Amino acid sequence: MIQSQRISVLDHREVTQGAYVLYWMEASQRVEYNHALEYAIARADELRVPVIVYFGLTADFPEANARHYRFMLEGLREVEAALMDRGIGMVIRRESPPKGVIALAREACLIVVDRGYLRVQRAWRDFVAGRIECPLVQVESDVIVPVETASPKEVYSAATFRPRIKRAIGEFLIPLAAQSPHRSSLGLAMGSLDIGDAQGIFADIKVDESVAPSKHFIGGAGHARRRLADFLEKGLDRYSDFRNDPNADATSNLSPYLHFGQISALEIALRALERGGPAVDAFLEELIVRRELAVNYVFYNSNYDSFGALPDWARRTLAAHRGDRRPYIYALEYLEQGQTHDPFWNAAQREMTLTGKMHGYMRMYWGKKILEWSAGPDEAFRTALYLNNRYEIDGRDPNGFAGVAWCFGKHDRPWARRPVFGSVRYMNEAGLKRKFDIEGYVRKVQRLESGQP
Repeated sequence: MIQSQRISVLDHREVTQGAYVLYWMEASQRVEYNHALEYAIARADELRVPVIVYFGLTADFPEANARHYRFMLEGLREVEAALMDRGIGMVIRRESPPKGVIALAREACLIVVDRGYLRVQRAWRDFVAGRIECPLVQVESDVIVPVETASPKEVYSAATFRPRIKRAIGEFLIPLAAQSPHRSSLGLAMGSLDIGDAQGIFADIKVDESVAPSKHFIGGAGHARRRLADFLEKGLDRYSDFRNDPNADATSNLSPYLHFGQISALEIALRALERGGPAVDAFLEELIVRRELAVNYVFYNSNYDSFGALPDWARRTLAAHRGDRRPYIYALEYLEQGQTHDPFWNAAQREMTLTGKMHGYMRMYWGKKILEWSAGPDEAFRTALYLNNRYEIDGRDPNGFAGVAWCFGKHDRPWARRPVFGSVRYMNEAGLKRKFDIEGYVRKVQRLESGQP
């Protein structure tokens, strides 16, 4: 079942005669639990035509580099094979996605697209909607509760957002059946890029190769599901007590896969509920309430990637303390290389640059210290966002933008006033030492750097 709230027509044109229904895959890079794909299949069967899935490879996506592209291509190879098993052809081309869609629209009855929330994703969909002759239907598949259903405006905090999610979630937290189309499109000669040679693609589309692909995270739905199964077996029951301990391996590590839509949050939630246990509610709080709060933020706040997105109280208090003496001020290159006086911060930075992911609790400490060690809060915001987006596989998405903004007061409340931070929440190394073995975390990162397990 695909709820009507997930579906929106972007251009209100009549269905035309054509050779296929085109699914423009962009945000939801998967075959299972993909509402947009299932909608495209259902409409194609109604119109008695096959389905084609299109994906455009471009180096123009903001701040993307080889680390992100390699992970994405690993996932797309799985998508291509899984679609073939269902009789659906996939067209991957080396071109701007909206321009590729417009070209393929000439023979399409209807175009279906999944939903993205970032500025560039919304601009791509608007661009296509104004330049094609057939309908463009958007189907929301990467959140559990559709964004406008959850709230018609930006919300202040999780406390105000949580009741809205809880009221609506019963209608959307239901399985999505997979179907194969009545007509195969495998015989259509569409011309598609061979994505097996990632290095050749990087050179061809001039991907930024200054950040190496991660050896610790491999893209694709298969790897995502293996991580999910391992978490449900070994980590879920410990999640409530140990999720803030980076030594405990009590988190799912699924955020890179959620970033690229290689696994659905709906599938994860249903599997967790089926597994059960005392920590399920705490896990779903992060997976649904906190994650979709981040989507609410980037969808309704046009300044989501700038200092201006912070709440008024946070901007005022940080401005009032702009002139405070900083204990240390580090230039970007020292931060990027993890060369500060703080071994705990350095370990967090190196974990991120090496693996492509930083433990969530350490990321909060990491962002707070950037604020403390920068000449001003706006410079600190830019630095944190740059480093997060450059090295994190799960950067450059709603969770990444909201996570950085949280370090500066977003979705939080005023705390006791102190130098540099004003009323923004403060974190220090004493807090790390109280919560877990921070020295053990440093040793863990050192082992990763030396190639030890």
